[in-house]
Amino acid sequence: MFRGINDLNLDAKGRLSIPARYRESIQQKCSGSLVVTADANRCLLIYPLPEWEQIEQELMRLPSIEKQARRLQRLLLGHATECEVDGQYRVLLPPPLREFANLNKHAVLIGQGNKFELWDRDTWAEERESWIKEESRSNSIAASLENLSI
Repeated sequence: MFRGINDLNLDAKGRLSIPARYRESIQQKCSGSLVVTADANRCLLIYPLPEWEQIEQELMRLPSIEKQARRLQRLLLGHATECEVDGQYRVLLPPPLREFANLNKHAVLIGQGNKFELWDRDTWAEERESWIKEESRSNSIAASLENLSI
């Protein structure tokens, strides 16, 4: 289970250093084989390979005749790139994906249970504040969240 938020810096080559608290889990789950892909929110999603393979199968089962399904497949499957964690627990992020998410130096890695989200630090701060303001103005709650106690 990946949880928590980490402020990180990408190195000059565009490598992400995996925080120590996730290293053992990543090694156990996928022997260091990760899949990085784009997300519609202009961040990157990072999955252990076995987890991604399940997501990939679900995406491929979507009806490609539906425009929204095709767009999702193009975004997630089209950008999906296998990346290996090196001996120093770094992951080289492909340049097109770094560009897509506007990742240069300062980043935020956010554990999301079965995956990570990787955001440009400034973009993350702006989006987070926007979501908080939006929620404080909204009186409605999605049916799926009605019984959630947090």
